[in-house]
Amino acid sequence: MPRIVFTPSGLVGDVAPGASVLDAARELGVDLDSVCGGRGICGRCQVEFHPGSYPKWAMEIDDTALSSWTDTEQTYSDRKGLKPDRRLGCCAIVQRDLVVDVPAESQVHRPVVRKSLDLTDVLLDPNVHIAYIELPPSVLGDAESMTDLVVNELRTRMQMPVTHLTLPVLQQVHQAFSNIDRAATVAVRGDAVVAVWPGFVDRIVGAAIDIGSTTIAGHLCDLATGEVLSSAGRMNPQIRFGEDLMSRVSYVMMNPGGDRNLTVAVREALQELIDQLCTDAGVAADTVLEIVLVGNPIMHHIVAGIDPTPLGQAPFTLATAEALEMDAAAIELPFRNAQVYLAPCIAGHVGADTAAVILSEGPHRSPTMQLLVDVGTNAEIVVGDEHRQFAASSPTGPAFEGAQLSCGQRATAGAIERVRIDAATLDARFKVIGSDLWSDEPGFAESTADLDISGICGSGIIEVIGEMYLAGIIDQDGVVQGSLAERSSRIVENGRTFSYLVHEADGVRLTITQNDVRAIQLAKAALRAGIELLFRHAGVTGVDDIRLAGAFGSHIDPVYALVLGLVPDCPVEHVRSVGNAAGGGAVRALLSVAARREMEAAVRGVEKIETATEPTFQAEFVAAMAFPHAIAPSPHLSTVVTLPERTAPTSEGGRPGRRRRNRGADDAATAEGEPS
Repeated sequence: MPRIVFTPSGLVGDVAPGASVLDAARELGVDLDSVCGGRGICGRCQVEFHPGSYPKWAMEIDDTALSSWTDTEQTYSDRKGLKPDRRLGCCAIVQRDLVVDVPAESQVHRPVVRKSLDLTDVLLDPNVHIAYIELPPSVLGDAESMTDLVVNELRTRMQMPVTHLTLPVLQQVHQAFSNIDRAATVAVRGDAVVAVWPGFVDRIVGAAIDIGSTTIAGHLCDLATGEVLSSAGRMNPQIRFGEDLMSRVSYVMMNPGGDRNLTVAVREALQELIDQLCTDAGVAADTVLEIVLVGNPIMHHIVAGIDPTPLGQAPFTLATAEALEMDAAAIELPFRNAQVYLAPCIAGHVGADTAAVILSEGPHRSPTMQLLVDVGTNAEIVVGDEHRQFAASSPTGPAFEGAQLSCGQRATAGAIERVRIDAATLDARFKVIGSDLWSDEPGFAESTADLDISGICGSGIIEVIGEMYLAGIIDQDGVVQGSLAERSSRIVENGRTFSYLVHEADGVRLTITQNDVRAIQLAKAALRAGIELLFRHAGVTGVDDIRLAGAFGSHIDPVYALVLGLVPDCPVEHVRSVGNAAGGGAVRALLSVAARREMEAAVRGVEKIETATEPTFQAEFVAAMAFPHAIAPSPHLSTVVTLPERTAPTSEGGRPGRRRRNRGADDAATAEGEPS
């Protein structure tokens, strides 16, 4: 029987002979939509099919893996259109081993891209301006060219220091000024006319995009007013090549041409995202004149078409740390008038997204020491003030976003995002994305009737682990206390360890296992160890200004960030979420040339710390495995919550016994050498 793999979910299973992709998705519980019942009418079950090599699953996929194109698909394509790499899941029959991708728009529970924008006090200083000009009537015998006429008009009437027209403009200039008024609108960047439109055009736009390893989020802005016209996001399609950055680099290393596959995937996603932003804002694509891109070093290199493999092995050398400017066509973006600004990187593990965070939050402008943490698949950390700044990256992995956990999922409708546990009864109540009610409130069942409560997203994972610690379900070492099974049926024996049952309904059991707790401990220990190392280099023991950024960081409750020890102890009110600071910095760079220069200067002064080579990293890592921390006190947190008393060492199963070996010591060695 053929075997099928669905991405990005990673669900794998055998397929019965004659089964369609939709049948297989239903059998395996894959989130693939269908409204018409598989009759090829609604088009909701579209999947993407990319023949090729998939070493992760030891599969070589060719065109014969799916049945031939059907008349039903042709009819739908003629009626509504179907992309070349798309098939209707209800029509495509699985014939051989297969890997297919379920795009976001085909999922019942479409990812909720929750990267907010915090944008204040931007001084508008765009890189391009427009001017509406009218040329004098042409007279036989005049020797002036169209370039002479346009340049003269712009210099004399508009005081713009223009010297020439670019080739694309020369190819359009006669047609643009062919109307009876000989009037057109031109766009000027520096000393060149870079775009021209017949008649009067009063709006030009630019896109600022944060290319995350999981999510790509963008904003479309009016370059004349600074107004944010539309915002949108989508999952990074590179996920089908690897869940995290290093698996994608490994894909490139193991597959000739793999770097090109990754580059094409992200460039196509950028094109689709910008098209969506334009559609949502009601503007034409040819009015997009500036595109600012930020991302981690690997995303930075891949989108530019630069080999990312040197970033996957020591000494993690960047091809360039400088900002890059190029025509959109140079990176295969079909926006004929647009120029791309790819923001500067800081180091092999600290990229242009961190540069944008620095620009947005301004540690280099701050009179007091500031801690910035961009929490994601890889955590970037910045500590500094107006005199000095230090930066590092910690290999947290995807656990914070719910990946690789037994009940983890991305932030989609129906995902549990808030959790509270009663310390006396050990019962849990929760909130899900898509409902404003807690699970113990009247009307909750009705408000979530159309939602599939099938997992816990990142913010919910952080809260449930924090609540388990506060309720005594896990001790400071993260061991689930099996002795509590006598008090509550929610403590469930799971082989040699125990799990905590968060929710059970309709055959779905959502539990936090001992391995889940360990995964969060490893992630938070890597992050906290990086912070402590930067503190040591900065010569400080703590700060009173902690800012959590990123798609995940912006949804962490500061109290639980302190309970878990993600960040050092300080007054709770001094820990705050700043939303998608990388996106905010990208918008600033889009709207202001001065901001670009500020960012470029700021990152040149940052001191880069490589955690993998720090001799004290392992000790910091092991100490950070405990909740909140094995050594550092928590006086400020103690004023907000009642922290459990330290208990005697326990066995792994949570029953008193001889002191178990600290697993963090074993895992620290791996994390210490793991590139991010």
